[in-house]
Amino acid sequence: MTALPDSLAEFGPAALAAVVVAVYLVVGEPVVGHVLHGRFEGRLRTDAGARRSFYRRLLVLEWGLSVVALVVWLATPGVDAAAVGLAWPRAWPGPLTAVVVVVVLLLVVASTRQLRAGALLETTRPARRSGHSPPAHGRHAEPPGQSTLALLPRTADERRLFTVVGVTAGVCEEWLYRGFFLAVVAAVTGGAPEVVLVVVAAVAFGLAHAYQGRAGIVLTGVLGGVMAVLYLDTGSLLLPVLLHALIDLRFLLVPASALPAPGAGPQGDAAG
Repeated sequence: MTALPDSLAEFGPAALAAVVVAVYLVVGEPVVGHVLHGRFEGRLRTDAGARRSFYRRLLVLEWGLSVVALVVWLATPGVDAAAVGLAWPRAWPGPLTAVVVVVVLLLVVASTRQLRAGALLETTRPARRSGHSPPAHGRHAEPPGQSTLALLPRTADERRLFTVVGVTAGVCEEWLYRGFFLAVVAAVTGGAPEVVLVVVAAVAFGLAHAYQGRAGIVLTGVLGGVMAVLYLDTGSLLLPVLLHALIDLRFLLVPASALPAPGAGPQGDAAG
């Protein structure tokens, strides 16, 4: 079990900075994610390097924010490494946690198959003639509800960079949303029960993926809650990091041949 702080005083002079970073994760990150993803989709039809550029922006954002949180934590005199999950697991997951993780993994596998089937459907769906396409302004490169599909890599270079993004998400997001964030929440609430921490972690993580729509919020929220349970159960970020990275890297199982070509799809041919 993780020994979380039970008082904001343990953060000492870094208490205000810790709260500001935690609030940003809940309020600011959804806004930034929405803006970045909107710009990304807007560039897909005219910029062959849009995905690579978006991946690089994600890497800068996640590592930059993680470093900020790390500096804040290093400035706290009363919060040790174990209190933010930077320790080896103290115990294996309990039976209930293990069952939940297995069920979630099965659901993730099922969702991956569904995503692949959806991608294949998009590649075989007849494209609309350009004369019937909607105006270019605000037009997305992927069908509504397929925001995840738009993110998947098509080329070898994109797949290599996406691999780095997947590993980064596992490391940085677990540090930010489980290790750092839950330590601050526990401190602010004076040692909230674990069930409350799990719910808060789930909501915060789901909102961070608001650009994926309601279904994305629910799915990532559930995954965030499962990661929180796994973290609190073991007292370490190690297993959540590994599981998170594997879940993100599963998208590499969707072959490029099954994905719509750049600019292809039901919303018209690529410009130029």
